[in-house]
Amino acid sequence: MRIKRNNIAKICVSAAVFTTVLLVTLLARPQYYKSELAPPPPSAPDYPSPTYQPGDSVVLPARVQPTIPESYEDYLPSEYAADLRTPSNIKTEAVYDPEAGVYVLHTTVGGKDIVTPYMMTAEEYNNMVMRKDMFGYFKERNADSYEKKDKEPFNIFDMNFSLGPLEKVFGPGGVRLQTQGSIQLSAGIKSNKTDNPALSLKNRRKTYFDFDQKIQATINASVGDKLKFNMNYNTDATFSFDSQNLKLNYEGKEDEIIKNLEAGNVSMTTGSSLIRGGTALFGFKTKLQFGKLTLTGLVSQQNSESKSVNTRGGAQTTKFTINADEYDQNRHYFLAQYFRDNYDKFASRLPFVSSGIKITRIEVWVTNKTGKYDQARNFVSFMDLGENRVLASDHWTTNPALSNPANASNDLLQVIKTEYPGARNINQVTQELEPLEAFGITGGRDYEKVESARLLSSSEYTLNSTLGYISIRTALNADEVLAVAYEYTYNGQVYQVGEFSGDITTTDQCLFLKMLKSTTSSPYLPMWDLMMKNVYNLGGFQIQKSKFKFN
Repeated sequence: MRIKRNNIAKICVSAAVFTTVLLVTLLARPQYYKSELAPPPPSAPDYPSPTYQPGDSVVLPARVQPTIPESYEDYLPSEYAADLRTPSNIKTEAVYDPEAGVYVLHTTVGGKDIVTPYMMTAEEYNNMVMRKDMFGYFKERNADSYEKKDKEPFNIFDMNFSLGPLEKVFGPGGVRLQTQGSIQLSAGIKSNKTDNPALSLKNRRKTYFDFDQKIQATINASVGDKLKFNMNYNTDATFSFDSQNLKLNYEGKEDEIIKNLEAGNVSMTTGSSLIRGGTALFGFKTKLQFGKLTLTGLVSQQNSESKSVNTRGGAQTTKFTINADEYDQNRHYFLAQYFRDNYDKFASRLPFVSSGIKITRIEVWVTNKTGKYDQARNFVSFMDLGENRVLASDHWTTNPALSNPANASNDLLQVIKTEYPGARNINQVTQELEPLEAFGITGGRDYEKVESARLLSSSEYTLNSTLGYISIRTALNADEVLAVAYEYTYNGQVYQVGEFSGDITTTDQCLFLKMLKSTTSSPYLPMWDLMMKNVYNLGGFQIQKSKFKFN
């Protein structure tokens, strides 16, 4: 046989390559392998082997756990296809031998060993215990999931239904509805009684239901993996448009024209700074894609308002708009009709005030709702006290020689003191002044009685001592009464309106005061003009007078 030289070279090269691959394969195999956990015992053959010889033992088709362990593998937990439970009287306990440093496992019946005690090292014993714990844990979890699979009760707060053939339209996932939140309802009855002689007996007591609710609920629903519905309801939200959030969202697949459909509370974002987006929108939004062309459409109503603020030189400038009927009510009051009639005249040459009046003393009384009675006093306030030109009743005789406000401007205070002295007792005011109804003077309108009234401190109001008006820090409620007593100088003379608490030292006697506000508000009463309606709240602070502009 002839072999060419080049063929011999090819055979040698192939042999060398085969030898190199075999050597690399042998070197790549691990020389030593240590398992963290001991391997399970080898499986027994399902059928007798061909070399099986009949004898005293029988090879079972499925492995069973030996009743009496004989080796280390017998102590390890394993899976057996069919087996009986270990008898309860057979117990295996481990005892640590500190001298030998090993664990000795005793298999006993009635406290006596039935097999030779087996010794394990600490590592072998730890591996065995860990394997038993793992088998026991997963066996318990599997048993719980299997037992609760068919016994899980219906939950109204987490419902899930199958879509069936509709999964081709909405995708897999079925219909799922999740509800969570809290609802707190408070119901009660309130009954208010007002001892106002101007009202009928039927209208003096008002009974009504008091109902309050606090709801914080969230509903999440989905149909397949395309259609989602979210709703949030919160009665304690800061803004009204945040109290209810409703959104229906449909997301299309990558190859569909309809990419996104939204209905309810939507948002608008733009990639350009020239076109501003919007928030707190309620409407309909869609996103479509035709090849490389993307179309976004939005039809909505905006529930929020945006304002821009400019800052220059450390000062903030803001444009504002106020309606004429949005004046600051129940806070600013003239002390008499005289100051209201001459307000424009006295303030025509500001900052110089040409009134010639300087109020030196004043006491401001209001209905007490604080529960503090340190300086509380009873008083009866009259609407026409200190008036000369504008009066609600013509029963009082005015003094033509005294046009400015004073107790002597009319005879109201003198008549009350002399003809109705029982009005000093707060419990007899209604009965004592009842004869005045014959002259059209009724309680609750022309006069008010207040028990345990509160004297305001100087920090709770601001007095303009030259223009004759006061500004209260906190607005009064509709059922509160405001009355004053003040003293001022005019043309070198001192005048007084009402009675100070120092004038009537007996605390159980009523003070007679000038009434600026009663529980009855009517534009037809002269007292209606005492509330100033030319003061507006700008909602700002630290406003610079020199840079303020009003058009």
